[in-house]
Amino acid sequence: MNGLRPEDLLADCANEPIRVPAAIQPHGWMLVLAADEPTRALAVSANAPEETVWRRLLDRPPWSLPSPLPPPGEAAEPLGGVDMAGQLWDATVHRSGGALVLEFEPAADARSLPGSLSALARGVLPPLQRAGDVQALARIAVAELHRLTGFGRCVLYRFDDDGHGEVLAEQADAGYERFIGHRFPASDIPAQARALYLQQHIRLIPDADYRPVPLRAVDSGFDPRGLDLGFAALRSVSPVHLEYMRRMGTAASMSVSLVVRGRLWGLVSCHDRSPHRLDLATRLTCEHLGRLLSMQIEAHEERAEVARRLELRQLTLDLVAQLTDSDATLQQLVDQPGPLLRLAQADGAAVVLDTRCWLAGQTPPEPQVQALSRWAAAQRRQLVCTDRLQEAGGALAEVDGTWAGALVIAISEVHRHQILWFRAEQVRQVRWAGNPHKPMQVADGRLHPRASFASWCESVRGRSLPWEPATLAAAQELRQALIGIVLRRAEEMAGAMAELARLNKELEAFSYTVSHDLRAPMRHIAGYVDLVLEDEAGRLAERSVRYLGQVKEAAAFAGKLVDALLDFSRLGRSALHRGPVDGGRMVAELVDECRRASAEPAVQWEVAADLPTLWADAFLLKVAVRNLLANAVKYTRGRPAPRIEVVAVRQDRDVGLEIRDNGVGFAQKYVDKLFGVFQRLHAAEEFEGTGIGLAIVRRIVERHGGRVWAHGEPDQGARFGFVLPPPEPPAVEDR
Repeated sequence: MNGLRPEDLLADCANEPIRVPAAIQPHGWMLVLAADEPTRALAVSANAPEETVWRRLLDRPPWSLPSPLPPPGEAAEPLGGVDMAGQLWDATVHRSGGALVLEFEPAADARSLPGSLSALARGVLPPLQRAGDVQALARIAVAELHRLTGFGRCVLYRFDDDGHGEVLAEQADAGYERFIGHRFPASDIPAQARALYLQQHIRLIPDADYRPVPLRAVDSGFDPRGLDLGFAALRSVSPVHLEYMRRMGTAASMSVSLVVRGRLWGLVSCHDRSPHRLDLATRLTCEHLGRLLSMQIEAHEERAEVARRLELRQLTLDLVAQLTDSDATLQQLVDQPGPLLRLAQADGAAVVLDTRCWLAGQTPPEPQVQALSRWAAAQRRQLVCTDRLQEAGGALAEVDGTWAGALVIAISEVHRHQILWFRAEQVRQVRWAGNPHKPMQVADGRLHPRASFASWCESVRGRSLPWEPATLAAAQELRQALIGIVLRRAEEMAGAMAELARLNKELEAFSYTVSHDLRAPMRHIAGYVDLVLEDEAGRLAERSVRYLGQVKEAAAFAGKLVDALLDFSRLGRSALHRGPVDGGRMVAELVDECRRASAEPAVQWEVAADLPTLWADAFLLKVAVRNLLANAVKYTRGRPAPRIEVVAVRQDRDVGLEIRDNGVGFAQKYVDKLFGVFQRLHAAEEFEGTGIGLAIVRRIVERHGGRVWAHGEPDQGARFGFVLPPPEPPAVEDR
């Protein structure tokens, strides 16, 4: 092996200069002229007629060059028949850099020609137009090419996204190995060869055992080794490919490119066991058939894509209408998940709003969905998709292997708000024409192609169905529509919030004024009752004294209500002075305070040792926690073994406290009433209070940007808790 590794040889093969072989195939000859002086020869193939013959041609050319001359990069143009020493040749010309390349092949007998292109169009185009799908188009094409060319076998294969070729149709004579339904690995056609197929739509190799004919310079300033023969029909091909043909049992081959939307969609490949030459006219007919087939394939694919896009557009409109008719929150999409799943032809879907997640259909477990969501967010793209999740590795290693496909759209660039679709793994049985994983053989210091094309089956795992372009476009369209809905609803909510803030300010001002003005009358009522009882004590009947006592109690209770309302209104008017508050120390002080004030010394207090430090206004936070602890003491009163716990709560970056008791509890269906002003779930005769304490708790927590909750069961106790956000990081100044 001369010390060369197989991977080094593979790299050499991929970089093989197949465009500049400085040699041609021997079934024709080549003459290279100067483009700026077409009577001056630069090079000629070693198999050309005697120099005196072609020199005489240059003196009086029997051809008419096109005017203007074709620019570099365009296919060869026929020049017609050229009579040379009694032999008729078919001639073509094309431009390569500063040279004109003339190619000559023996002309065919007119009686053997396949007929005019118009006859071909009349005979083949109607069946192609009637074909119902691409498979039918392929069958018609290979049958016609088999008839036109006389090759023993014609196969049509389509390239997938990985470059592998799948055989869709085949027409073969008896005794030929069949490849229908098989795949050929992408490595069979290196990248530079695919580029040539895209440029030159037909290529003929009449005899795989030919000996290359070198180009000889006839101008001392010209080097044939630099001449690009990419558009030359006679170009000599790679010796690796010739060996590939021989190992396949093919002595002659012809390939017709199928180009759809500017990309190499597939090939029609014709093989024969014996050398087989096709004249230029027949090859032109085959090339035109390939172009007709390419146009029909493109038309079929475009019709299918338009129909699919119309279907997806309707599903997108249905989803938008579904949101518009609701509160426009994204989680509404999973309430009726049918349109959402059909949009992406997915097995399941999810809506992720940061740490919250809603699932629909069949999906991975929520922790895996969150891991996938974080992975997609890290890509920092509007749309992320894959049909092979397991190959992504990293954070996705924990995703269940039964899931292989994911499509994610981001609705926000600030928050992790996403819609995700999932597709399950589709295990496929693939039949290869030879083992694609078998390494190429190395001998004599060069690579040799595989020796076997026998059917070889493989189970391909870890893949889902690929995400179609129409689906990706629909997902992007849905993303834009959802962003529009969210922005419009945000504007509406901003306006409503501004109006609500104005009304709240007015209500707070009114509450403050009313509560302030009512304090004096309540005191006056209580004072006058005391004066009457003091001055007229001896003359009042027992019933009257009782009535006056009730008036005094009512006035005192009304005074407490007024004081509570005044405190509540002040909460919205006072500024917050935030700082770190030691949760453990604050709770310890309040528990001592409750013990001193409570008539129930039997309460068992259990305070966690890991209470967090909270970022809050120390005075207001103490008011909120005092209310929660006093509530727990009040509603455990009379229990056989009253117990109150205070524990730490941590949710992402937010921290807080939760107070748990084994008191009378409440029915969870009334939880929304608990934090309202003057809302009570128990009669005042059972438990004293104004019904405003929990409203104060919620007001304080929400002013800090936090969240409060409650959970209870009748006669089983209750849990009240809250979390507050951490301090904002300091702004970094640009320098």
